[in-house]
Amino acid sequence: MFLRHHHRIHNRLIFTRFKLLFLSYHSSVSPLSLLFTPEYHPKAGGAELIAQHQGKSEAEAEEQRDQGCNNRSRRKRRLSLAISQLINSRPWSRDLENSLHPHTSALSTTAVVEILERVKLPSKSLQFFKWVQDKRFSHNDKTYFKMIEVLGRSRNLNAARNLLMGMPSHGVQWEDRFFNSLMRSYANAGLFQESIKLFQKMKELGVSPSVYTFNTIFSILLRRGRTNMVRGLYDEMLRSGVSPDVFTFNILIRGFCLNSMVDEGFRLFNEMVKQGCTPDMVTYNTLIDGLCRSGKVAKGHNLMRAMRRKGGELIPNVVSYTTLIRGYCENQSIGNALELFDEMVEQGLNPNEITYNTLIQGLCEARKLDKIKEILKDVMDSGSFKPDTCTFNTLINAHCNAGKLNEAVMIFGKLSELGVQPDSATYSVLIRNLCVRGEFQKAEEFADEVIRSKVLIQPEGCVPLVASYNPVLEYFCQNGKAEKAERLFRQLLKRGTQDPCTFRTLILGQCKEGRPEAGYELLVLMLRRDFVPDLETYSTLINGFIKKDDPVCAHKTLEKMLKSEHVPRASTFHQICSALVAAGNVVDAASVMRMMIDKKIRQNINLSTDVVAGLFAKGHGHDAVEVVRALYDSGYSVKLESIVDFLICKSKFSEAQVILMFGLNHDHEFGREVCGRVITGLCKNAKAEEAFSLFYEIIENGELSSMTSMKHLAISLEIQEKSNEAAFVSKRMVRGYVTAANDDPKYK
Repeated sequence: MFLRHHHRIHNRLIFTRFKLLFLSYHSSVSPLSLLFTPEYHPKAGGAELIAQHQGKSEAEAEEQRDQGCNNRSRRKRRLSLAISQLINSRPWSRDLENSLHPHTSALSTTAVVEILERVKLPSKSLQFFKWVQDKRFSHNDKTYFKMIEVLGRSRNLNAARNLLMGMPSHGVQWEDRFFNSLMRSYANAGLFQESIKLFQKMKELGVSPSVYTFNTIFSILLRRGRTNMVRGLYDEMLRSGVSPDVFTFNILIRGFCLNSMVDEGFRLFNEMVKQGCTPDMVTYNTLIDGLCRSGKVAKGHNLMRAMRRKGGELIPNVVSYTTLIRGYCENQSIGNALELFDEMVEQGLNPNEITYNTLIQGLCEARKLDKIKEILKDVMDSGSFKPDTCTFNTLINAHCNAGKLNEAVMIFGKLSELGVQPDSATYSVLIRNLCVRGEFQKAEEFADEVIRSKVLIQPEGCVPLVASYNPVLEYFCQNGKAEKAERLFRQLLKRGTQDPCTFRTLILGQCKEGRPEAGYELLVLMLRRDFVPDLETYSTLINGFIKKDDPVCAHKTLEKMLKSEHVPRASTFHQICSALVAAGNVVDAASVMRMMIDKKIRQNINLSTDVVAGLFAKGHGHDAVEVVRALYDSGYSVKLESIVDFLICKSKFSEAQVILMFGLNHDHEFGREVCGRVITGLCKNAKAEEAFSLFYEIIENGELSSMTSMKHLAISLEIQEKSNEAAFVSKRMVRGYVTAANDDPKYK
């Protein structure tokens, strides 16, 4: 009876799962409710079934309890699968949230982690993460770590960083592994500086780096050749009490060897023993590889023999032999490579595809094509090796180097016949060689196929080299196809590959086709990757924005240009400044003038005057005065009379008074009429004190104001009960009359 009941439940479960998938596409009602029918509810599981069969033995009852636990685990997995399928099949909306809402209480940490992993779009994963949080699901370290990993893998790095920084506010404490994960993601995206900044930020936040953290940062730094920084961090690691492990030393030894510092690798090998770490096969193979890369293949061979003599687990393996075979091939010692290959087989080791491809590569470079055919025939007949993508790439490259491009293209055609998928290297070799031969149309066909198939962003195969695609990218940019070039380049970027020359080519190409804004986006990406654009790149971008009447972006580009320690010609500053003034953006124009002053760039007096007048017009009087002072302090000037006339026309008499006072203090001569108009204007605006200050400064400079203005000033001072000042003005008026009677008819 129990078995019949069990089979009945199993059959209903199969039907329910089918109905769940069907309704997820054809019903507005949430199919998840099917998982919670009475016969499948968690409370109707193992314990109740056991209670129905009291006659069973304790062992049988225990087995049934275990089965009940397994059933609950399976139900949770079905729930996470159903939710992820539902999220994947619909756009995120209120309807989707309503469908999910009844089941939030049944979500466990394991279920949420599985859903985050199964949802195809990282943006939806993040929406789900935030949504369940709003529904009072308590995220913990596991769900946060998974979300950061998902965002990091998909290059949503800003979102990942924001999530990481916000963890403590949601009750989840930082651990080093969260930072390690994001540092790796930054490095994989080519954002080396961001990885370093995050490492420093981690320490500032009080999170102690672990040995895993140091291993991560060592790997990132050594990939960029920052060996001195690694030495410093290694010392910091020891001072902080973190003990290096075997992985630490293997990372360091490999990093230094790859940076042509094999002696440092051996020093670390000795340090490894002192730190109580036993070198393993990886350590020895890494040192052998380092010696081979530096051309010391014989020493690498001796090291392998010494490793064999040590015995124990240190027995040369396929990696050891393959590394030495590659070393001999690179040294053009094909005979030694073939002998080592035979020795490897005699030792009972089966060569793998890397071994065969390495040997074929060496034979290709030695132009021993007959030997290649012999080896390929033997291994294919025996079935011990099937040529793969790497094999074909080697053969295609060999034929290209031999000038047999048509045969190389024919070999490419064989890939599909044998079911072998081409990778980025396959295409890059053909595209580069076609460009060298001037067959750009054929190269473009292959490039179109690369873009369409998205082979560059496939995780399989080797990491593509941007430099290999540079010839076709240059061709695109020179022939009005910069947008196509950028599509290809951005696929390369997604694999973390980068090249400053390519950035430059694309930026110039986009500007040439009238899209400086696209060029600016590439400039920002370039700077984020720690590359410094050259003077021509910046100048071309600025000119592009000026031609498109976009002085704001030209100004932003200029700011970045100066940060890169490039100083453009004075005419470039003047162009940007003039365009900003014409667009009414005088604040930015003033910023450009300050840059010019700071860099000691020659000023244009007319342009400077326009900027100051524009600042006054926009209500930035304080900034206008500061600009005037900065100009005069640097030995430049503006047309003060023009500015005062402008301010009088705008009835800005207080600002005019400031400029007049500044000019008088700098021995600038103004006409009596101009000074008089400002004094009269101030008096009419009940600002007799300001008018008197100006009048007094004029007197101090041995000049007189107009008689009309003095009358206005005296009356205004009397009204404001400034009798002493009024008397002073009246005396000056009398002297003025006398002078006028004797000398100047204007005072009559």
